[in-house]
Amino acid sequence: MKVALINKERFKGIVKDLRANELIDIDYIYEVYETVSKAVEEVLTTTDYARFTPVNPIVIILYIVNEYIYTTSSLSKEQLKEFINDDNNFNLLCSLCADKYLTNEQLNYRSKAFLSRFNPPVSTLELYLNFALRTLESFKSVSKDEELIIDMLTKGFKLSKCIISLLIDGFETEAFSTWRTLHENESILLCLIKHGEEVFNEYFKHITYALAYRGQIRSKEETDKIFVQIKEEMKEHDLKSKDMKKFIEYGYLFKVKNVELNKDFKLNFRDGVEKLAGLSSYSKAYEMASEIAHSSPLLLYSRRDYFFNITLINLYESFFRLENIFYTLARVKSKENLTRYEAVRKVYLTQLISIKKRIDYSFIKNFNGKKNKENSEDLQGN
Repeated sequence: MKVALINKERFKGIVKDLRANELIDIDYIYEVYETVSKAVEEVLTTTDYARFTPVNPIVIILYIVNEYIYTTSSLSKEQLKEFINDDNNFNLLCSLCADKYLTNEQLNYRSKAFLSRFNPPVSTLELYLNFALRTLESFKSVSKDEELIIDMLTKGFKLSKCIISLLIDGFETEAFSTWRTLHENESILLCLIKHGEEVFNEYFKHITYALAYRGQIRSKEETDKIFVQIKEEMKEHDLKSKDMKKFIEYGYLFKVKNVELNKDFKLNFRDGVEKLAGLSSYSKAYEMASEIAHSSPLLLYSRRDYFFNITLINLYESFFRLENIFYTLARVKSKENLTRYEAVRKVYLTQLISIKKRIDYSFIKNFNGKKNKENSEDLQGN
């Protein structure tokens, strides 16, 4: 397989675009590039290259530039000069970059996936996620509550993109355990929005408690004061010392009106946050995702197609709830762009709803509609 070389002038332009030209010796790096390209060509020419993709010179350059900067960034001018004049360093740099390009790009391990990034179930959703994330970047918060909502929406949409990446790389159980984190994020957000300002304020207070618990408060005096406050509040709720961590994580739920501990909720996620957010129907899915996250047999011995479908279903449902919060916020924060946003929403949200119906139909057809299987034996075996 022939590898076409980029000429030196174009090479300089590429390095300049990378904003790395002041940190490197262009002549030296170009010589590395020529040597690496020849090495790559030799391997691809002498090997059965039917499975190889066309060589991307930009990717080769990126490996070289990053390897060079990482290796030389801590060197003085004298040491750098010695480095460049040492043939052993040159040969090692060329070898590293050729190996990394060939192994990470041409021979990169890819698990067999159920779809590619070009399939509408993921390409349409990713389009919408990219649009939402860029829109969120333009929002300016006017209160702590609003800032938290923006931050949690941003994290939720980023987690959604992460799940998509795992699915298209063929990592279904990993994607499902990541959905668990997404579900926790959306449940907290929905719980806060549903139960109002007093719960928001208490949540911020418990963030400070968590920082103190993890030793993140610089002042020992301030940390000690916080722990005194924690213990006083725990006493008010008849909690013991062993309950401290649970109280710090979930104690803000005491501010939810007209509910009682151990009757309406418990200091945990499934019987606390998830329940008060109105998402208890996801309890079985969350339990199964938790088993995978804690490396149960399901992580190793499970039907990949099942976890692919269950992850995609739960991802879509989480996305629709987060998108509804996003839309409500956008109507307030982005009035000047609302017409454009609603046009995008009309086209792509409609398509996503249609795609979700097809996913649901396929799931019912292939798995008898058992969205949250209780018997893990049904999921074992590929």
